[in-house]
Amino acid sequence: MNKDLPSCPLRITLTLMDNKWKALIIGEMLFEGTLRFNELRKALPNISQKILTQNLRSLEDSGLVNRKIFAEVPPRVEYSLTDLGFSLKSIVDSMIVWGENYATQVQRQN
Repeated sequence: MNKDLPSCPLRITLTLMDNKWKALIIGEMLFEGTLRFNELRKALPNISQKILTQNLRSLEDSGLVNRKIFAEVPPRVEYSLTDLGFSLKSIVDSMIVWGENYATQVQRQN
């Protein structure tokens, strides 16, 4: 986990969620639970394998996502939110509500 965090709480949150993919990955895990790599790829069709891997590693390093490797052939890897990652649920829920309200407002203007 990164110990060199900004002093501002908002900056900490934005540092941990510094791109759209991290928010979408966390959102999928909040609503779907534990997922395998290919399940995440299917849920996020526009993400490349490289970007998904980088973001999962970053989320794992931040303590938000847990990676579990099963000793099978072929190896199976599952990703799930940690308790800390799950604590982002209220933020994601608020973002969904805000997005719905925004879309409604924009549609009314057109």
